[in-house]
Amino acid sequence: MSTHRFNRILLAVDDTPCTAKAIDYAKDLVREFRSSLALVTVVPPTSPANYGADPLLGQQPIVVPEVSEIQQESAQRFLESIAADFEGAQEVFLFNEVGNVRDEILNTATEWTADLIVMGSNGRTGFEHFISGSVSESVIRKASCPVLVIPGKCD
Repeated sequence: MSTHRFNRILLAVDDTPCTAKAIDYAKDLVREFRSSLALVTVVPPTSPANYGADPLLGQQPIVVPEVSEIQQESAQRFLESIAADFEGAQEVFLFNEVGNVRDEILNTATEWTADLIVMGSNGRTGFEHFISGSVSESVIRKASCPVLVIPGKCD
């Protein structure tokens, strides 16, 4: 029987309340295995705004670069605050990505050669799940390493 050791744990975080549970699990795993930790958060691309643009006149919506900068800076501060709580980790790496959440988590896991991905689930069901899908489900399907999904029951 082989023993699997998680030397490189990737923790995907966002600003939902359920992330706190995933962080707690990751802390226990990092402490148990004395692992290196990578924190990843993904900011969706900034949508164009219609401020002052009139499509009838052929004016295109614009992307306000300051909005994207503010989102990135806020995400970086968020990652740094979480990283401060992982004192037992060998190393802590921060990945502040922009793009599709699933794709960026999978790309980061591959590039960083993660042994385990830890992430929360918002617990969407029914029509909401049908419309928006589940990031955790798609990560599980495509990941090249084990994925630990913490259920979204945040009570």
